[in-house]
Amino acid sequence: MPAERLEMRRVREILRDRFEQGLGHKSIAVRVGAAPSTVRETLRRAAVAGLSWPLGDDVSDAVLEAALYKAAGTKTGHRRSPEPDWAQVHRELKRKHMTLQILWDEYISRYPHGYRYSRYCDLYRGWAMKLPVTMRQDHAAGDKLFVDYAGDTVTVVVDRLSGKTRQAHLFVAVLGASSLSYAQARWSETLPDWIECHMNAMGLAGMAKAFGELVANGEAEHLSHAEWLGLLLEREWSARYDRKLAARLRFAKLRHQATPEDVDYRADRGLDRALFMKLLGGDWINAHDNLAICGPSGVGKSWLACALGHKACRDDRSVLYQRVPRLFAQLALARGDGRYARLQRTLGHVQLLILDDWGLEPLNEQARHDLLEILEDRYGRRSTIITSQLPVSAWHGVIGDPTYADAILDRLVHNAHRIELSGDSLRRNLPRKA
Repeated sequence: MPAERLEMRRVREILRDRFEQGLGHKSIAVRVGAAPSTVRETLRRAAVAGLSWPLGDDVSDAVLEAALYKAAGTKTGHRRSPEPDWAQVHRELKRKHMTLQILWDEYISRYPHGYRYSRYCDLYRGWAMKLPVTMRQDHAAGDKLFVDYAGDTVTVVVDRLSGKTRQAHLFVAVLGASSLSYAQARWSETLPDWIECHMNAMGLAGMAKAFGELVANGEAEHLSHAEWLGLLLEREWSARYDRKLAARLRFAKLRHQATPEDVDYRADRGLDRALFMKLLGGDWINAHDNLAICGPSGVGKSWLACALGHKACRDDRSVLYQRVPRLFAQLALARGDGRYARLQRTLGHVQLLILDDWGLEPLNEQARHDLLEILEDRYGRRSTIITSQLPVSAWHGVIGDPTYADAILDRLVHNAHRIELSGDSLRRNLPRKA
């Protein structure tokens, strides 16, 4: 193994301890924190170079190192291949698009019998690890977002027919110590582009869109900073609310696109406007009460239930619409493929469950059991809307088994608000398609 190369400060200390104080190799090794063989090799090199103590004022660290290690580019010992100037390699790697592969290609073309690529890389990394650290930064995982524009532009086809292209700048953001990254192409690197990319990277899509519109609007220059901020925050809040509402409506799967504003109170069907407006307020949902909507076919029971469900979604409540005949079929299928427990949890946890078309046919034994389990999970914790063509007094007979019927109706009816509708079917007044 080649002898360890010491710092020039330690070399000076070795020379002083040897020639001024006359210490032995082992004593000097303990003082400078080096191996005795290294001390012995350093003194030998000093003797070969004709160095004596004290050194002259003109002997700098660079001059001393050159005297001790004359063959700066080639190491003795087992390394017989020419060694590159690693400092120059390190400087070259800072250039754009420069890699160790390119530098090794140049090295091996100059020294055909030199180090192979893997050894070349190992030697460079070993040299680089000995470089003094000039600045240390501690980055906690997920604490910082690292952002910059990529060095090269990307080619974007702006006209598919003519093949016209345009160069775009690529903005990249990476969350530290994670696999989360974001990239966005922009036509320029101006300050508005920089700000808008930051907003998109942080998930502020509504604010970023509003910022782009304000920048493009010449009248926005007259707005104060507070007005700018107010407009951006308002758009971001609206965008988030719209996304959340859209997600809740997708989950609810309401049968009708019904809204409270479209409810027709003029139709002759016995709808109490004051009661329905109170139900739209949602206090009964907070109290975990139920609602029964009864009436003949076509008077709008399902439509009113969906309107209440839509309002609950607006109020940031989870809603799920289910037709009772199809629900029991889904539960029977889920019992066979292992989804039964998960489906029961969904039905039990949703804040407002709409059960439509209740009582179309008598319940069998399994359906009675499933319905009781659903209502047991929801009683006093969640609210349920149930629509039926039959009056509440006839529900006991639909369930069939008296024991199950008493248990189900006790959890469903006793804390339920009721809407009793009557009249002819509203479907008769719908315009016929040509």
